Amino acid sequence: MRFFHNTKIRFMEYRWYWIIASTALNLVAIGLIFFAPGFKYGVDFAGGTQLTLKFSSEPDLGRIRNALEGLKLGEVTIQRFDEANLHQYLIHMQNPAGQEGDFTAHMLQALEKEFGGGTGKIEINLQGSDALRDALAQADPDQVAGTFDDRRTHYKPMADEILSLRKRAGIIKGPEDLASLTALSGGVKTYLAQNAHFGDFALLAAESVGPVVGKDLREKATYAVSFSLLGMLIYIWVRFKLQYGIGAIVANIHDTLITLGALVVTGRAINLPTIAALLTLVGYSTNDTVVIFDRIRERLKLERGKPLITVMDEAINATLSRTIITSGLTWVVVLALFIFGGDVINTFAFVLVIGIIVGTYSSIYIASPIALGMSNWLEKRKQARRRR
Repeated sequence: MRFFHNTKIRFMEYRWYWIIASTALNLVAIGLIFFAPGFKYGVDFAGGTQLTLKFSSEPDLGRIRNALEGLKLGEVTIQRFDEANLHQYLIHMQNPAGQEGDFTAHMLQALEKEFGGGTGKIEINLQGSDALRDALAQADPDQVAGTFDDRRTHYKPMADEILSLRKRAGIIKGPEDLASLTALSGGVKTYLAQNAHFGDFALLAAESVGPVVGKDLREKATYAVSFSLLGMLIYIWVRFKLQYGIGAIVANIHDTLITLGALVVTGRAINLPTIAALLTLVGYSTNDTVVIFDRIRERLKLERGKPLITVMDEAINATLSRTIITSGLTWVVVLALFIFGGDVINTFAFVLVIGIIVGTYSSIYIASPIALGMSNWLEKRKQARRRR
């Protein structure tokens, strides 16, 4: 299938317009990244504690923020997670300056106090399976007697089924939700109806990264992107020529900067999946550039004596159909992930949605013109040496 057959577009004729426009975009991206507003780091890189909470109804975010800021530990960020009707939120709180530690318990205590929990009863929506098991073993509503380990063994399947229900429903709203659980004895159901606190929110997940670890991850992520660009330069230098390698690397830096600028503008957090998406983008963009460079090299051998600018235009036109079809189909798949994939991979997909468009553009309008300019400059130097 070919959408563009025998096209004769003069891409290189207007190369300076595209280079100037791209340079302006890159300068804007650099300003956004290094001046204002700058990167917004996720818990992976900023450090801190992040809770994923589900509320029984739409919560008052001001109450959440006030409760957590009252701990006077660090900056609090609240972000909706998944669809609005699910009432799920990511709540991230930075660790105090220079301090390591998991502040999950402190955050939950502050929220329990704000929303009427922390009464000393069993917290059905906050405690894990082992904590529920031990609480039931301690109270022993079934009067199992025996040793504490015997009671723990007896109540373990009941605690597991409560946790399983919580995973399915997200939040257990009251004793009536426990009525259908067959593993729970009548005594346990009655005991929990009287002594359990169900609360307004449930803990779905908790994650903690210390400041030292976060800083280390930021450095390693920077190294990963930098070494990937260096590896691409060496690969294209060996396979083609140095000027083509420089063209590809300039295009990759261009793609990365614009994509990072888009992340800053949209206020999306930079985390490990984001770095994975950027590395994917670098590989994809380089692959597209190599296809064009390979066709240029092929035509240079077959059509010796033709001006390089003409050969480049012909090579780009010859690969244009392949470029549009490959990039277009990949972009449609990534767009579907962005729209329907959920919040977990939304930023990953967003990077690729922006990156594929920018990467396809740069393979034609950045990589090839830079390679052309470098080739012309090297040829002029060569001729100047011959005249001496």
